[in-house]
Amino acid sequence: MDADWAQVTTCVAFPAPPGSNGYARRPTAVAFDVAQELLWVGSEMGRVTSFSGRDMQRYTSFRIHPESEGAVHQFLFHDKGVIALGSRSVHMAMRRGPALWNIRHDDMTALRCMSFTSKGASEIVVAGWQDTMLVIDVHKGEVVKTVPAEHHYNTMKKSRYICAATRSGIVDIIDPITLKVAKTWKAHLSYINDMDAQNDFIVTCGGSVKQQAAQVYMLDPYVNVFDLKNMASMKPMPFPPLAAHVRLHPRMLTTSIVVSQQAQMHVVDLMNPNTSNVRYANISSPLSMFEIAPSGEALVLVDSECQLHLWGSPSKIHFTDLGVPAELPEPEERPPALDWSPDTPLSSVGMPYYREPLFSAWPAGLLSDVGAPPPQVDPAFLATLKKAEWGYYGPNPKKNQPRNQVADTRSMGKASNALKPPKFLSEKARETSSGSYNSASARAMSDVESEKLNSEIEGLKHEAPTMYWNCEIKYSKFGIDDFDFAYYNQTCYAGLENNVSNSYANSLIQLMNYTPLLRNMALQHAATACLVDPCLLCELGYVFDMLQKAEGSTCQATNMLKALVHSPQASSNNLLEDEGSGQPLAAMVQKLSKFLLDRISHEYRSIPAASTALEQSLFNLDPSPDPDDLVSRMLTTSAVTAIKCTSCRSESSRPGDTCYNDLMYPVQKPTARGVRAPQTTFSQVLKMGVERETTTKGWCNRCSRYQTLQTRKTIKSVPAVLALNTAITTPEQKKLWATPRWLPEEIGIIVDQGQFFCYEGQDLQLHLLRGIHDIAVYSLVGLVVNIESGKPLKSHLVSMINVAHSDPAPPNKSRWHMFNDFTVRAVSTGEALTLNATWKTPSVLMYHLKTANNKSSMDWKANLDTSILFTDFRSESDAKTYHVLNQETEKPGPESIIALDTEFVSLKQPEIHMNSDGERETIRPMSHALARVSVIRGQGEEEGTAFIDDYIAIREPIVNYLTLYSGITPEDLDPRTTKHNLVSLKIAYKKLWVLLNLGCKFLGHGLRQDFRVINIQVPRAQIIDTIELFYLKARLRKLSLAFLAWYLLKEDIQLETHDSIEDARTALKLYRKYLEFEDAGILDPMLEDIYRAGRATNFKPQRRDDQVVQRTLTPPLPIEGGPGGGPVTPTPATGKRGGGFVVRPVFSTPGAGKGASPMRD
Repeated sequence: MDADWAQVTTCVAFPAPPGSNGYARRPTAVAFDVAQELLWVGSEMGRVTSFSGRDMQRYTSFRIHPESEGAVHQFLFHDKGVIALGSRSVHMAMRRGPALWNIRHDDMTALRCMSFTSKGASEIVVAGWQDTMLVIDVHKGEVVKTVPAEHHYNTMKKSRYICAATRSGIVDIIDPITLKVAKTWKAHLSYINDMDAQNDFIVTCGGSVKQQAAQVYMLDPYVNVFDLKNMASMKPMPFPPLAAHVRLHPRMLTTSIVVSQQAQMHVVDLMNPNTSNVRYANISSPLSMFEIAPSGEALVLVDSECQLHLWGSPSKIHFTDLGVPAELPEPEERPPALDWSPDTPLSSVGMPYYREPLFSAWPAGLLSDVGAPPPQVDPAFLATLKKAEWGYYGPNPKKNQPRNQVADTRSMGKASNALKPPKFLSEKARETSSGSYNSASARAMSDVESEKLNSEIEGLKHEAPTMYWNCEIKYSKFGIDDFDFAYYNQTCYAGLENNVSNSYANSLIQLMNYTPLLRNMALQHAATACLVDPCLLCELGYVFDMLQKAEGSTCQATNMLKALVHSPQASSNNLLEDEGSGQPLAAMVQKLSKFLLDRISHEYRSIPAASTALEQSLFNLDPSPDPDDLVSRMLTTSAVTAIKCTSCRSESSRPGDTCYNDLMYPVQKPTARGVRAPQTTFSQVLKMGVERETTTKGWCNRCSRYQTLQTRKTIKSVPAVLALNTAITTPEQKKLWATPRWLPEEIGIIVDQGQFFCYEGQDLQLHLLRGIHDIAVYSLVGLVVNIESGKPLKSHLVSMINVAHSDPAPPNKSRWHMFNDFTVRAVSTGEALTLNATWKTPSVLMYHLKTANNKSSMDWKANLDTSILFTDFRSESDAKTYHVLNQETEKPGPESIIALDTEFVSLKQPEIHMNSDGERETIRPMSHALARVSVIRGQGEEEGTAFIDDYIAIREPIVNYLTLYSGITPEDLDPRTTKHNLVSLKIAYKKLWVLLNLGCKFLGHGLRQDFRVINIQVPRAQIIDTIELFYLKARLRKLSLAFLAWYLLKEDIQLETHDSIEDARTALKLYRKYLEFEDAGILDPMLEDIYRAGRATNFKPQRRDDQVVQRTLTPPLPIEGGPGGGPVTPTPATGKRGGGFVVRPVFSTPGAGKGASPMRD
């Protein structure tokens, strides 16, 4: 505090209204803004006012809650606005005043204070005179969780901990991550009047009881200090005038300012409290509040008469060091005066220049007809009417038309092709069973849009048509499985769900899937022994395999996108949506294309593929070709970059190999008037992009300084897969792409003596007829397109793909399809290749060597590496719950039946929205992650014995272990404490993927959810689901595993929690029971009996004799070589229904010809 500090300005924060006999409102909260030159003050009636600069000019004023809710208690500041705390609500507003959000919650009853948490300005915790604290996501404006509070708090300050002061003189030091009390400090005997925390120190001033009987309190003549670094109290600082308020200086680490109620200010060093700088403020009433600015160059005093006193050095007072100027309203320009008369034409007003549609151009859906014509009445009908005093009457000639209803004449003669959202599958099932479902009115999206397929090109319209819109998944109480994906896809090609993070990659994944050589590379690599985690090429192979097996069903790329998140380079390249970079999706998908192609080329080299017969025949290679050579031929544009200094003319070169090429566009030069500019072709743009002749600034070694350098690539070869990024940056380039028939379906490329030549259209046909040069013809596989649907719809990506190039046999014509996440439909060639400068622009193109089209190799299945199935990843041999397969005697194949069950944990809580009707709508359901997978043998001597029992090491934060339903505890998934076989998701998944492609049949109960969380696609022929075997469609209810086990097997399962080995073994027993019923011909009567018993017990298993059967953990298997010869199939003892462990007999599958049905004995 310099010697020239004095009072600069004084004012009344909330004066009484003019002409009234009222009184000024008392300020209850005051704070300096951290980003702008503003001082914020809150009143006892819920009003917030800000003052600008040293002159204290009023800037904004608004109310955060009704007057009846009392005072404003505290302010916090965010980049986007100011957060104000009331007793029952939290309000965030822009600094200009408009509200961003206002939160009310049942647990907000007496809030008093708040603080930022360990997540910085993105999350706050609020507390008060109540038993709970609430955590609020600032970006979303919603309460994310509640936490019990140790005490009732008055004040909160944030340093390395959250320091919370109570009403009884105690300060709780709270961990900002866990929000648990790390230390409790008794600061004052009675109460704490003020507190501040900064860096490693807490300072408090408070009071004590001076006369116990009369309950007289007096401020303490000292300031208490606490060292957060050592978690210990320091020597109090004496303050004889009685300390009322205290603040730590924001710029001086160990300096504090202590103020008395009479405005006597002492500037004291915590390390040397005996020396101080004393100042006095001239106020006429006791001091009620005190605050110092973040810059340390200003402070404000608030007295009991509602006066604000701003102190500082008149020459250099400011609130923030790097403050942003406050945004002031711009004065409105007065329109020019017009000589207005009845003869003035409206066109004289003029219109502004605009590039986007005006707000007055309303969409067709918002327009309505005016003056509907009256309904036409048949004269023959009028002749049958009889006259009465009030009009005419007669019989209704239309027996099926309801009475007393007005005919809608506006809709006459209009075709109704409007898309209605699909009903949930459960709704359709109920309506079908009741006979009220109208299948004719439930038109699929592809059916409606196909009517326009041959009539018009939607891409020519000014706005994005419905087929290009971003579709969202709706959730019922049954979750995502109730959503009718078939409404959006009537083709045999699978779509991808868009309800996971980074699903903008769906369009690029689809494009790569239908590029034959890329798909072959991914599947070949996935079939090797690669266990690298994350390996994006393996994950792409798994997704491509899912899309092939789905046969038109909807898939999800969850595991692949998780691997992308965990890839170290993905975040640094800004490839993740959650990073909040705000960059356009078109730029992100282009960077993702570069990144994936680089990873594919690197990871394909790491492990040689087992079979490369297709590539050998395609490129005329010797057996066992070098992986580097294969990658170069399939993905790499081989080139040498020549660099030339324009000053000294020296030249150098460096390798210029790349897996991708960014297109370059010619600079538009002005032409003479009347002279037409030459038309730019795609071939010219591609040639410029591949050769990349540029001029840049760079270092010249000969000149020893930065010079202008010219670079140009000399092309040696081009790959079979030509990936191109459009790199559109200007409106002129968008218009170029919107030129009709500008993008060719075929191009021809010649590389001769380092020169790159590209031909299209008639030029290409001419070169093919001449046959002089060795020309390589490329087919356009597809393109990723950016769709700007306009507000309120957000931009998204779709892919246009010619699926004919990836079919096993080449068709007679192109078959273009649009892949809009889970919306898939056939489109015409014109529709696919017609682009629009306003809303439809390309981002990524994929060309493919024509001779490699329709070359899909399935050799990877014959060469599938199965070693992972026979490898035990757990070194300890005791207490195992599984025996891995014997490589000599147990080889899985198409005749193998394996029983599967999984357990999950929750990564995200469901997002629930309350609509205007008061109904709860699920915006996003709970997000699960695979935590345990168990697979048991379904045949053989060890039937019922697990050979896989893997616990998954989950990288994402787990919000709920769902122990009651999953049996998973935090110790199970912690590598330091687990007693189980803890493996990565990659290892667990690959085991199941290998079993799938060996042809094994998966048996279980409710496998649909298991497959969804595993993220695997199993063909129907390989699924045996007991929930479907014991199901009557007419009853609209599926039976639980516990109920079926209780009724059919007389066993009690899932008593305390779930165990995946027990559930898988129970499903296997139920399948054997199903075969018995089917073999005996009594399946249908038994199903009726099961449902009849279920209705009597509300479909819940009943414990007999009121006996509670204790649940045990999965028992360990006998060690091989121990007593009893070999391992047996253990079955847990369950009350009176058996004891010990028994070996179950082996029953045959239908048609196997082995064994006999027990029902016939």
